[in-house]
Amino acid sequence: MSPNCHFRIRRLKILAALLTPLIAAVFSSVASAADGQGRLVWFGTYTGGRSQSEGIHVSRFDDDTGRLSTVRLAAPAKNPSFLALHPALPVLYAVSETAGSDGRPQGAVVSFRIDPSTGILERQSEQPSGGSGPCHLSVDRSGRVLLAANYGGGSVICLGLEADGSLRPVVPGGFLQHEGSSLNPKRQQGPHGHSIDASPDGRFAISCDLGIDKVLVHGLDTAAATLAPHSAASMAPAAGPRHFALHPNGRFGYVVNELDLTVTACGFDPLAGVLTPLQSLSTLPDGVSDREGFSTAEIAVHPNGQTVYASNRGHDSIASFVIDAPTGRLSFLGCEPIRGKTPRHFAIDPSGRHLLAAGQHSDTVTVFAIDPNSGRMRFTGQSIDVPSPVCVLFHPSR
Repeated sequence: MSPNCHFRIRRLKILAALLTPLIAAVFSSVASAADGQGRLVWFGTYTGGRSQSEGIHVSRFDDDTGRLSTVRLAAPAKNPSFLALHPALPVLYAVSETAGSDGRPQGAVVSFRIDPSTGILERQSEQPSGGSGPCHLSVDRSGRVLLAANYGGGSVICLGLEADGSLRPVVPGGFLQHEGSSLNPKRQQGPHGHSIDASPDGRFAISCDLGIDKVLVHGLDTAAATLAPHSAASMAPAAGPRHFALHPNGRFGYVVNELDLTVTACGFDPLAGVLTPLQSLSTLPDGVSDREGFSTAEIAVHPNGQTVYASNRGHDSIASFVIDAPTGRLSFLGCEPIRGKTPRHFAIDPSGRHLLAAGQHSDTVTVFAIDPNSGRMRFTGQSIDVPSPVCVLFHPSR
């Protein structure tokens, strides 16, 4: 064998020794997600039409590497477009758009038992949502009630929960019909309930209504599973409030307005149950003049309370804002492209280190690392295929 051959073989051995640990680490991280390691994460989807989805999908997420395992179907469901977890029980809830016996669309809420080892879901119970187009739901911290908002019906509902997490029928006083309209002739002819969240103490339910440009604070009785009108905060005309995120300190709240692409910072009096708007900022950088087809969708506060994030559809980005701790007011930090299309939803993992952005029209979920000090996002290069993803829901524990 020639000296040159000996040299080449030696060089290949050195290269193999250097690459082997790297290759092993990559396959180990992928395997760990596939063999039950990592945090469960579910994806709500739209089904039918162009979508290839059959329902709710599940994956495993590794907080350390930012990797997601290949998704699989967790449970068949029709248009499970928003998901929520029970705070103490292995139960997951989903909205669903179904057809009634008279052929008219009506809404439903479904509960599923979770297999904690796989994330696979078993249908447990179902109740009508009280209106068409249910698009959002949440569970109060005590686990006594589930709240849901009906976009088409312009209403909200409160359902009591049994000891096993299954859904009770609505009781008198558990349903509220919103009233009113606003300026946008196509989107605001009447009320459109778009979200509802319980306050931490369970005394109030905060609901964004896109059709009437108001964020409504309803009185909430978790023992009786009832709602009652309490107060309202008006957004700018034709703003279209969509979703709400409360600051961890409970004194500030943030509204993402779908139609005028803004975020409104509010003060919140948790004793009086009153929201007070403080400022509104654009979710787009200066110089973006062509907004045809643009709208906002989701909003979230980082667990450390220092940054707010909001998603831009059309611009296909996540906007970030720095929070001034004493006042709750915002400063625009920038926009990060999601490397996909139509971010109807995103979620920050419970560790606060990553953000997953759901690209509804690119059939992808992309992973971003978050700098906890600056709040800035960085694309990790990780992306997985999920059919028509429109909601991301992390399990709180690994």
